[in-house]
Amino acid sequence: MAVFLPAKPQNTGMCLIAFNWDPTADTPLLLLANRDEFHARPAAALAWWDDGKVLAGRDLRAGGGWLGVNRAGRLAALTNYRDPSRSKPDALSRGGLVSGFLQGNESAADYIARLRAEADRYNDFNLLLYDGRRLLGYESRFDCVVRFGSGVHAVSNARFDTPWPKLEKLKAGLRQEMSRAHAAAELDKALFQLLLDPSLAADEHLPRTGVPLEWERLLSAAFIRSADYGTRAASLVRVSRQGLSFTERRFEQGEPTGETSLQILLS
Repeated sequence: MAVFLPAKPQNTGMCLIAFNWDPTADTPLLLLANRDEFHARPAAALAWWDDGKVLAGRDLRAGGGWLGVNRAGRLAALTNYRDPSRSKPDALSRGGLVSGFLQGNESAADYIARLRAEADRYNDFNLLLYDGRRLLGYESRFDCVVRFGSGVHAVSNARFDTPWPKLEKLKAGLRQEMSRAHAAAELDKALFQLLLDPSLAADEHLPRTGVPLEWERLLSAAFIRSADYGTRAASLVRVSRQGLSFTERRFEQGEPTGETSLQILLS
């Protein structure tokens, strides 16, 4: 059953991301992500963009992306930082930060260094970048570059690895499923099930981010479902030394509407 909510907050969540980082492994990066957005905001499914460089879904209103890769095995992922009091109506679209990294050749460190000088032109965001060698995060709210140790990490609409209930649950689930002797197809199925978890956090464990309590409750689920807003896409990206796989499952008001799975061989 669809849930109806009071007035829209100005700055709701864009994504939920969890990933395992092991730079010495054959698969250095395994990433899960949910994209949450208003249903009325148009978006294109996962596909190669017209330039032939970017593989990503696309926001058809502002033209940017939220999670993407390119033929060289680079990856960029974005979430916003939820604080309605800091929302700027004239801010630039953050989705261009994803495509900008994927269309270029800068290292993750150089891209972030250049971005820091103009980060205040955007509403607050978290950016995750993999350049084929290094994985870095950037928290614009605090002008902080994040370097990740090996292991499981996550981010939603606060700082990286903030212990929100849905992040802690997703991280624990990812660790557990990776420790099991799954065949690849079985592992993928189990990981998508983690992303489709609709359970809500108890009120006493909810963050206080400046949106109404009804929204805090709704946004506490990994998989969000309501009449106006919810999880629009669930994605699984696996980056290995040999290549990259990207699967996107799409939803409308909680119901599946399509799936795309593509692979890239790395030379």
